[in-house]
Amino acid sequence: MTLHLVKLCVGADSVESLQAWVDFRVEQQRAAGLPEEQIHTTRMVPTRREELLDGGSLYWVIKGRIQVRQHLLDIRPFTDQAGVKRCDLVLEPRLILTQYQPKRPFQGWRYLKAEEAPADIRGAGGGGSMPESMRRDLSELCLI
Repeated sequence: MTLHLVKLCVGADSVESLQAWVDFRVEQQRAAGLPEEQIHTTRMVPTRREELLDGGSLYWVIKGRIQVRQHLLDIRPFTDQAGVKRCDLVLEPRLILTQYQPKRPFQGWRYLKAEEAPADIRGAGGGGSMPESMRRDLSELCLI
């Protein structure tokens, strides 16, 4: 059964700024001759690895709302130089817009059941091609 993660997107104030960061990091790896992966390092290692890698995604909370997700490709635990256990979450660099879903602040990541995850936005009818500010305003008015 598929399981997802949800995490606060610290440092990005919009989906566009997150995409710019992802593109920048992938280009850095390409220039260095490394695999073009997006890696997000976290301190805690998910114990439900198999469920997460069975089609799971990392849902990003931006400005108090889940707004976007990325497919989770791999989970790579490691121990850093200070002896602290950490984990690399390997993500597909493509962002997938989701319906807005309010989410209160929390630390680290949390599991997100598939049935509780917001739906993807597909095509112009769902707001996928409109500017983020317009999508946010229409969502707040319950028009999308």
